[in-house]
Amino acid sequence: MGLVVQKYGGSSVADAEGIKRVAKRIVDAKKNGHQVVVVVSAMGDTTDELIELAEQVSPMPTGREFDMLLTAGERISMALLAMAIKNLGHEAQSFTGSQAGVITDSVHNKARIIDVTPGRIRTALDEGNIAIVAGFQGVSADSKDITTLGRGGSDTTAVALAAALDAEVCEIYTDVDGVFTADPRVVKKARKIDWISSEDMLELAASGSKVLLHRCVEYARRYNIPIHVRSSFSGLRGTWVSNEKPAELQGDDQVEHAIISGVAHDVSEAKVTVVGVPDKPGEAAAIFQAIADAEINIDMIVQNVSAASTGLTDISFTLPKAEGSKAIDALEKAKEAIGFESLRYDDQIGKISLVGAGMKTNPGVTASFFTALSDAGVNIELISTSEIRISVVTRQDDVNEAVRAVHTAFGLDSDSDEAVVYGGTGR
Repeated sequence: MGLVVQKYGGSSVADAEGIKRVAKRIVDAKKNGHQVVVVVSAMGDTTDELIELAEQVSPMPTGREFDMLLTAGERISMALLAMAIKNLGHEAQSFTGSQAGVITDSVHNKARIIDVTPGRIRTALDEGNIAIVAGFQGVSADSKDITTLGRGGSDTTAVALAAALDAEVCEIYTDVDGVFTADPRVVKKARKIDWISSEDMLELAASGSKVLLHRCVEYARRYNIPIHVRSSFSGLRGTWVSNEKPAELQGDDQVEHAIISGVAHDVSEAKVTVVGVPDKPGEAAAIFQAIADAEINIDMIVQNVSAASTGLTDISFTLPKAEGSKAIDALEKAKEAIGFESLRYDDQIGKISLVGAGMKTNPGVTASFFTALSDAGVNIELISTSEIRISVVTRQDDVNEAVRAVHTAFGLDSDSDEAVVYGGTGR
């Protein structure tokens, strides 16, 4: 038996009973002969509560002290979990991200992992202990300050440790039984996927699927770490995410690669339209350089055809709602240099994405997608495509109906019982 890295989300350790249930599952893995490293998130809604508390003290909390505050949630979880494991007769040691050797850059609130040096984790394992690591956090290589990794940081911590420790698998425990063909909170007949390629999972994650985050999947693909997404509330087999189909699933007709892997949606984005941009070389570059200088990530981009009479065009792009005001400020400062007329901001949009590697070789997928949206009375504002994905932006109020319509149109509805959501938010 080899080394296993397990990650438990906030809904799995939301209270004392949840922590004790997780501790028993960890001890069972240890009894089965595995060396076990556990990455844990903050309990329940602790992180949100800490953010709200910070906002009561400071209108825009950011930077070093904000990171110091937010990492407290995971430190509480790791200590309580170690206590619960010891109560079951096994030795466990808890480690903060910095103690575990998670080295990051110096960007507070959304740092990126640049190295993992898990010497203390190795020592704990060699001594026969279970290692418990606080997720979502690390230490800056330059300043030695505590940093947080941003959204999905605990998943990324788990995969990074799995890679550094050469683990057999990284198990991501959440409150659903695996990766589904759509969010089971929106599509009650969503079907659980037994295996999905890293490529397809990357597109689903980037398109809004919350069960795994994009950075986590990208890290796992790069280092060829298989991920097993499972529920901490049941003993069912979950979903394998890997570059190649696991040996245990080879020959299983139920996991043959489907044309469509799933439908994802995202209502966390906003749309910015730059109106009246001079249609000449360098204008788009100037717009997106201003956005880049503000350290804002953008998603979809659409440029309209230039009006012949004015020589002006409009450029629209989507970005996280949380970055909206910062983007508007950055563009307003560059308005005179760029020469556009005005800005429009819309945070009542939603994105629906159809994902599947089989789309490349199956004509008619695009037509079926847009027909399903049309039949559901959904109006499309932006369109973006890749070889294995079609994404559209529509009104936020239309998103749930659009997801259900597309899911049914492509035969993804399950014939069995409704998907079970055990609690929390799917994390």
